[in-house]
Amino acid sequence: MKKTITILLFATIAIMNMGTVLASSGGYPLAAANVNVDDKESLQRGAKVFSEYCLSCHSAKFVRFNRVATDLDMTEGEVMENLNHLGVKFGSTMTAVMTDEYAKEAFGAVPPDLSLVARSRGVDWLYTYLVSFYKDSTKTTGHNNAIFKDVGMPNIFWKQEGVKEAVYEEHDGVKTLTGLKVVEKGTMSPEEFDTMVRDLVAFLSYIGEPNQSYRKSLGIYVLIFLFIFFGVAYAMKKDYWKDVH
Repeated sequence: MKKTITILLFATIAIMNMGTVLASSGGYPLAAANVNVDDKESLQRGAKVFSEYCLSCHSAKFVRFNRVATDLDMTEGEVMENLNHLGVKFGSTMTAVMTDEYAKEAFGAVPPDLSLVARSRGVDWLYTYLVSFYKDSTKTTGHNNAIFKDVGMPNIFWKQEGVKEAVYEEHDGVKTLTGLKVVEKGTMSPEEFDTMVRDLVAFLSYIGEPNQSYRKSLGIYVLIFLFIFFGVAYAMKKDYWKDVH
């Protein structure tokens, strides 16, 4: 029995880590996002970044503006002025400014909806992806990405972050990308840019599961209940079987 439990435990850990291993894309390390979905100010800033830089091409069709306003302690006026660039109704979902028809004509495909991207990719992957663009003259966009090779998305933050070049190490004739270095400074300091990206990732994490803070807090009480119930059940078991030989 103990052997079976041990096997199941290790199998669970392996499954949980599988996504991270696959997402690292050839071994390039993922940086910790360290986002806090309970920080309303960070989420408000992230929502503004999302609406200004992402919502022009990407949608978040599972999220409504009025829900964002309620959860992030924003007024209807603030949401309609700062986030709702299409001027749709307050109860509407976050639809991309770009139409699907234009996206297909311009890019050959419709940019993916970002409602659940934080859940499918993970916040560490998202953060690393957004800070891992580097100059690549062979690409139409002029940039490539360290963990998403040949990505079609342009580097939307190159003005703020600056321009990076890839750093390679060569072993036995094989070149491996090991890091990035800034060759052209951006309009933001590294600290300012890092905060902006973390705010954006925090917002993407929030829209992927708006109730996650409640789920985590409820989980603590569930574990406490199970711990107490285990003690009671174990005491009952001992009392029931004490006379059985």
